[in-house]
Formats: sequence, structure tokens, C-alpha cells
Amino acid sequence: MKFKFSIFFSLAALGLFIAAFYPPLDNTEKEAVLMHSILTGLNYYHYQPQEINDNFASEVYDLYLNRLDGGRRWLTQQDVKQLEALKYQIDDEANAGTYEFLNLSIRLMQAGIDKTQTYYREFLSKPFDFSIDEAIEVNGKKMPFAENDAALKEYWRKMMKYQTMTRVAEKLEKKEKGEDEFKDKSLAQLEEDARKDVLKTWDEWYNRLHKRKRSDFLSTYLNAITNIFDPHTGYFEPIDKQNFDITMSGRLEGIGARLQTEGDFTKVVTIVVGGPAWKEGELEKDDEILKVTQENGEEQDITGMVLNDVVQLIRGKPDTKVTLKVKKQDGTTKDITIIRDVVILEEGFAKSLLLETQGQEKIGYIRLPRFYADFQNPKGRFCSSDIAVELEKLHAENVKGIILDLRNNGGGSLRDVVKMGGFFIEDGPIVQVKSRGRKPQLLEDEDPSVLYDGPLIIMVNSFSASASEILAAALQDYGRAVIVGTGNSTFGKGTVQRFFDLDRTVRGNSDLKPLGEIKLTVQKFYRINGGSTQLKGVTPDIILPDTYFYLKTGEKEEEYPLKWTEIAPVRYKQNVVSLSNLDKIEELSAARIKKDEAFKSILENAKQRKEIQDDSEFPLKLETYRTEETKLEKEGEKFKEMFEKEVVTGISNPQADLAGIEADESAKARNDDWIKNVKKDVYLAETLNIMQDMLHFQ
Repeated sequence: MKFKFSIFFSLAALGLFIAAFYPPLDNTEKEAVLMHSILTGLNYYHYQPQEINDNFASEVYDLYLNRLDGGRRWLTQQDVKQLEALKYQIDDEANAGTYEFLNLSIRLMQAGIDKTQTYYREFLSKPFDFSIDEAIEVNGKKMPFAENDAALKEYWRKMMKYQTMTRVAEKLEKKEKGEDEFKDKSLAQLEEDARKDVLKTWDEWYNRLHKRKRSDFLSTYLNAITNIFDPHTGYFEPIDKQNFDITMSGRLEGIGARLQTEGDFTKVVTIVVGGPAWKEGELEKDDEILKVTQENGEEQDITGMVLNDVVQLIRGKPDTKVTLKVKKQDGTTKDITIIRDVVILEEGFAKSLLLETQGQEKIGYIRLPRFYADFQNPKGRFCSSDIAVELEKLHAENVKGIILDLRNNGGGSLRDVVKMGGFFIEDGPIVQVKSRGRKPQLLEDEDPSVLYDGPLIIMVNSFSASASEILAAALQDYGRAVIVGTGNSTFGKGTVQRFFDLDRTVRGNSDLKPLGEIKLTVQKFYRINGGSTQLKGVTPDIILPDTYFYLKTGEKEEEYPLKWTEIAPVRYKQNVVSLSNLDKIEELSAARIKKDEAFKSILENAKQRKEIQDDSEFPLKLETYRTEETKLEKEGEKFKEMFEKEVVTGISNPQADLAGIEADESAKARNDDWIKNVKKDVYLAETLNIMQDMLHFQ
């Protein structure tokens, strides 16, 4: 299959941003260059550049303030007035590369954090009275900033009381069930234990807050500036870009362990099966990492270090050694040397199963978590190649139809989605892409071969975005697939992004680097029928209710999204499969859903979610709180039980996968767990019914 895709710019063009050679700079000057580089990139390449003026400054101010203290926990109206005095300087400072507004916000935030730490510690030092009839609002969007320190302190009193009360309620429930740890404790003892739990939680969080560096605030501020252009344009620190690449490629270079911080310490959360740490065998879950030593380097104590910095020390090139001094669960310490290697995160890749309809027709099921692509490694994993392999496996099993599951797939590689669309049609356009000030470019499949020519269903939901929407829209326009989804539409992201390396903006001068990267929205994509998925998403042919049914979700709920537009359609046709009786198939599905107890329960739960979202004020009277929680828990348990039933039967693995699964104990465990979840998937069960109807009318 051929693939035409001319990129209208190159990363090398970024060198035009700043032509001058910069002399050695301190941090202040580096930040000025960083701001200059970002603004120049936005102006040159963003799909819809903006003027950096007072209106822009006002929007940045509002967005940054909400991100800085969206929960209204630290700043007062008096603090906000100080920041507001600099609001209309933000545009001038950005153009000049200065940060007076940011500097003031950091000082006020740090003062607020120090001040409120004394508040919560004071309130948690003595018992609360849960007999008083009062309430707390927990949604920051509904709250103004506290009028003064006294009002802020009162909010913290209520917040600490609320968090203590919820834990007391949990402990009372366990006491009433007769659990040994709680059965002999009085209410006063349970309340004291709950306060200790809350204190530990907040002390650990504030410990992390105190460790925040200036770069963390700077990143938040720069992203407030970039996000005014659109929600998907943003600044990435080097570690953030590295993590993004890992997600996209499913590959990292390191030891293969997931970490998290607890207080001053870094603990191992999981060991990636098949990775270097797993092969070495000594590093275990819950090990506490105390020190890190590079090969031929000095030992470095990581106590109190932020997680990103720890990760940077432990990751490294394949075949290099790193030694971890760890504290085991039995209290002993041990030095563990691990040879780094490439770690493959298998759970993010495409995989397939064989299912059966109620009429015992064999159906192929493919799950694609994201449109991954390892652009930095030609021999790496690409989702289009993997999907081709899965289609071949299912073809060998003589399946009567295929279900491609793109639920919760946030998108990814544009190149791969165009290739993938070509697997199901002879040839023709897949998507139109338009750059700023240019005519639309048609991305098409030019290979007349078809990898799969049978009945096809694509499953989506309100979190299927970007590349997922391109594929669903194209095959819907062709009439090649039935789109089955939850909610009224998919996410509604109709824009294309590219990364620019900001280091290319400065010639030489390593003192400045690394500056990080900026992800810019450079294009919008359009359906082949001329419409856009931006904001509107893809409307499924058959809609199934889910728990988000009454909630507002998607791109249209984001801040500063680009507008919906449309362009001229292009000619397209396919002669692989002609869908027939779609209206009748939809009627049959609607009739089943109306009678199905699980879907009735889903709609009831969706209404409850909407009510909870709308009413975010909670009582601080223990008796009232427990009564309301008991009611919600009973409804929740009823809802949960509804989805413990096995509704999908006749599940098996393709013959081509069996040897690999049986040869690896961990692979077998992951496969068993996946099949267990698939069996309980009511949406997949109804999709199988829809497929059976399609086969009936075929």
C-alpha cells in the first residue's frame, strides 16, 4: 500500500525562529529565550495564530489562575487583587520575555501553602463535632476565592472536618460488620484514628508541594499561554516529551519498573513483565529505592527527590548498568545492579479474540487501545502493521464478521490511520487535511487490495478521539462499517499536532539546553464528505446508553477549542460491502436495549451521576452523611452486581496466539484477565447481537 503524505515543514525550519547566536545565559535569560521561541513558533506555525494583546492577557490570566488554584485552597481575594493588578502586563511581559506576574504568583502560592499547612494541622489536632448541621461545597468551579484569611481558614476547617467524617463513616461501617481492628473501638477512638489518617495524607501531599521547583510553575504558566490557542497546543519539558514518546511507541529504555513517591521515598509499584528488572529477578513490588548509582559513577541519595528526577536517573541507554540500593519489606537493604534494555509495554498494543454470536457465528474481535507508532525506531511497533497481522489471524479462522474496538482510544498516528483505512476498501480517500492558508490535502489509500472484505463494526464512545474519529468517519462515509457507540458522539477532536524541538531555535550554546519541545496544532482534518469532526465528533449509527449519557463531555467542553468548519467533499466509493437494512438493525437493537435490565440500570446510574455532578454540596453532620451514603452505596452495589454477569460466551484465542500465551506464565495471566473482563462487557454483547442482525440481512 502506498501512502502519500507530504509534510509542509520540517523541524529544521525551527532554526529560523532565532537566527542570532546567543552568548552564555543565566536562568532568567534562558526563560526569556524559551518564551520567545514558543511565541515565535505559535505565530509561524499554529493553525490559528492570535495577537498577543490585552484580550489575550486577560484570557491567560483567567486560565492560569484556575489552574494555579482551581480548588480555591490557597489564595484569597486579597492575593487575587495583587495578581489582577498585573493582568494586562502579561502580554507585554510575554513579548519581552519577563515574568513579573509569574514570580508574584509563585510567591503568593508558596505563602498560601505555608499558611494553610498550619490551618489543617491545627484543626486535625482536636476532635470535630459531627452533630452540627452544616455543609461544604467541594466543587471549586462553584466557589469564589475566600474573602480573606479568616474565610480561607474557615473553609479549611470544613474541608478537614469533611475528610475526617468520611473516614469515620468508613470505620463505623467496618465496626458494625464486626471487623477485628474496629469492633472494640469507641466513636471517639475512631474519630481520632480518622484525623491521624487525614493528617498523614495531607502531610505527604504538602511534602510534595514544598518540593515543586520553579520549572513546575513555569510549565503551568507556559501551558496557560499555549492553551489559549487551543487545548492541544502545549509546552513539554524534556521529561514530559520522553513520557509522551513512551506512550506513543509502547517502548522505553530503562529497567522496566513503575515507580511512585510516598513522602520522601520512591517505591516500586509494578515490575514490567519481560523487562530487565523482571529478568534480573531481585527488584520487587513495594521495594523502597534509597540510592541510585550510575555505571562508574558516584552513589546518589534520592531521598526527598521528585519522581521525575528519580526516573531520569534510572532510565538510560540499553546495555548500561544502574545500581539501586533498596530497602526490602523485611527492613533489610540490598544493592541491585540491573542492565538497562529496551522495555516493551505489551498492554498498549493491538490484540484479538474469537467470539460467537447467539447463532454461533464465529466473529473476530480486535482491541486497539491507541494509534501507536514508534517513529524513532523503523523496526518498532506500528499499529497499522499490527492490525494487519491481527486481520490475517482472524481471516485464517474463517470469521464471519469483525468488530474493531476503538473505545477510549485517544488517537495517535495520522499516517497509520490512513494505512489502516485502506485495509477495508479497495482504494480511495480517507481524510482531508488542511493547513493554515493552504488548500486541503487529500490523504488516500492507493492500494486496490483489501485485507478484510466482510461485515465490519467499529465500537466507539465519547472518549474515542482524533485518529479514532478519522477511521470511524471514513468507513461510515463509505458505508463500509456500522459505527456502534455510546453517547451522542465521539470526542470531537478534529485537529492535527506536530512537535517542534525548541533546542533548534538556538545555535550552539549548550548552556541553554534542553529547552523542551512545543506541540502545535498545525492542521485541521475533515471527513471525505467535507464535514469536520471538530466539536461534533462522529455520531454513531447505533447509540447505546452509558454512564456518561447525561453528562457534557468532549472537545466542546474544553477551554478555547477551535471552531467547527466544513470544506468541499471529495469523490469516494467502495464496492466491498454494501450495508443494507441499517434502519431495521437499529430498530432491533433499540428494542433489545429497552428490555435489557443492564442498560436500564446504566441509564439510572447516568441520571444519578448527573445529579451528583450538579449537587456538589455535602453535609457535615455524620448522621445525615451516613444516611445519604448508605443509599448511594446500595444503589452502587446493585449497579455493580449487574455487571458481574458473564454475557459474552464462546471466547477463545486465535490459534496463532496460543503457543506464545501458553509458553509465558505472565502472558497467560494477562490473557485470562482480559478474557474475564470481555465476558462481562454488556456493550460488546449487544454489538455481537448487532453483528448477528447484519449477517442475517447480508
